[in-house]
Amino acid sequence: MKPKTTARVGGQVSATVDAHALTGLPTGTTILTGDGALPIEFLAPGDRIVTRDGGMAVLRGIRSRKVTGRAVRVRAGTLGHGRPDTDTLLPAGQRILLRDWRAPALFGCAQALVPVDRLVDGEFLVREEDVAMTLHELVFDAPHILYADGLELASSDAHATAD
Repeated sequence: MKPKTTARVGGQVSATVDAHALTGLPTGTTILTGDGALPIEFLAPGDRIVTRDGGMAVLRGIRSRKVTGRAVRVRAGTLGHGRPDTDTLLPAGQRILLRDWRAPALFGCAQALVPVDRLVDGEFLVREEDVAMTLHELVFDAPHILYADGLELASSDAHATAD
C-alpha cells in the first residue's frame, strides 16, 4: 500500500498524491550560489548556483507551490558535522545524496540518492504529517545536486525547455 497525502497546489486545488512524490525546497532553505549562501526565495532566473556535479549552473526558472503533506524534520548535525547546519524541514520525497557510512550500510553502495523519508529514525530524522509548506523547485538545463542548508540535495527533474 502506497502512502497517500493531500496536496493543495497554489492553495486552490486539492489532489491525492503519493507522499513520496512531494519534492522541492521549502521557503527559508539556504542555497549556495556564486554570490554566497542565499535564501531560496531570493533567487531568480539567471542566478549562478553552486552544484556538486557540475560546478556552477545557471538557474533557468523557479516553480513554487503551496502544499500540505508529509515532511521530515532533520535535526542539525544529524548527517555529519554541519549537515544540516540548522534544523531543516524537507518534503518526504526530497532526494538527498548520502556519501558517508550510511550509503554502504543502508543501500550497499558508495553513495546513494534517496528520498529523505527512507532515512527516518524517529529521533534525529522525524516524520511529520499534514505539514503546510511552500515548496520551490529550481529548474536547470539538467538535474543537479545542490548545496542546501549544508546538505547535498537533488534539484527537480524538470528541465528548462526552449520555446
